[in-house]
Amino acid sequence: MLSAEEWQVVALSLQVAAAALALMALPGIACGWLLARVNFPGRALLDTLIHLPLVLPPVVTGWLLLAACGRRSWLGGLLWEWFGVRLVFDWKGAVLAAAVMAFPLLVRAVRLAIELGDRDLERAAATCGAGPWRVFATVTLPLAAPGILAGLVLAFARCLGEFGATITLAGNIPGESRTLPVAIWTWTQVPDGEPQVWRLVALSLLVSVLALAGSEWLARRLRGRMGLE
Repeated sequence: MLSAEEWQVVALSLQVAAAALALMALPGIACGWLLARVNFPGRALLDTLIHLPLVLPPVVTGWLLLAACGRRSWLGGLLWEWFGVRLVFDWKGAVLAAAVMAFPLLVRAVRLAIELGDRDLERAAATCGAGPWRVFATVTLPLAAPGILAGLVLAFARCLGEFGATITLAGNIPGESRTLPVAIWTWTQVPDGEPQVWRLVALSLLVSVLALAGSEWLARRLRGRMGLE
């Protein structure tokens, strides 16, 4: 059985991952489509910037976010003065860190799913008078739906496992920014903390397996409805 403190960690982790996914879902799908379908000046630069968190050490990404969002920075000061939003040492900072780290995985999955779509169907819909938005909503998006779903689940799992950028930006505050990975690291530093570590590790494995299994089930249903299986 989990203690009240451990349940708090689990609830906060799910809250942070869900909020991060909501924050990046639409921008991730839009960027994936943009990189897959549109050629424009600076496309390679945008692609590099989006995927930079994949190759940078997570602590470096967290430090850059801290420099950009701290109370003394321009952006952090603006958020605090205008909206009363504080990101440093706050669960909202954990959301931002998780979203930034998982965003490249979502964009990459969406981009590949759209690139593998049948362009002839899109052209046929356009020939029949459908505008670009209607083609995207009725042809491109449904064809890419299994890949987009896989990207969303992968991004959610990445948010649950984010550690380096989170602890750098949001810290390790119980009930505020102590997510599952941060809590596991904390208990490894405590004498006789091994039982808590094993419980949280087992729970992390369970949540990840359920997320992947659910994603595969939904993807199969989507492919079945679209006649791809």
